[in-house]
Amino acid sequence: MHTSISDFQMPNEEQVHLAAESLRLLSDPTRMKILWALLQGESSVACLAELVGATPTTVSQHLAKLRLAGLVKGRREGTFVYYSAADVHVRRLLDEALFHADHADRDLPDHPSTDISVHETQPVAGA
Repeated sequence: MHTSISDFQMPNEEQVHLAAESLRLLSDPTRMKILWALLQGESSVACLAELVGATPTTVSQHLAKLRLAGLVKGRREGTFVYYSAADVHVRRLLDEALFHADHADRDLPDHPSTDISVHETQPVAGA
């Protein structure tokens, strides 16, 4: 069936493994909130804990996992570490997940496959 598609290509095993690991780490609501906050600008553990309604210890544990996966990065300033999203891909992953959830929640129709500009704005608040 797919052999009839001339330019059909499967991603390699390493790409699939790394992508699955990133998505697995994004499957936690607290981690999604942490990443969303970090996409607004860098932040400390204490500030993130307040924003996401978790303890600093819990946030630190989530950040450690997100850092190992390359989704966040830290910058040390004295005794503090300030975290930020690793790159623009993190925003795109989170944006698409939130837009998809919003569409599913509100039973919205899909977008035309050629319209890639539909999600260039922030998702609906509370999505």
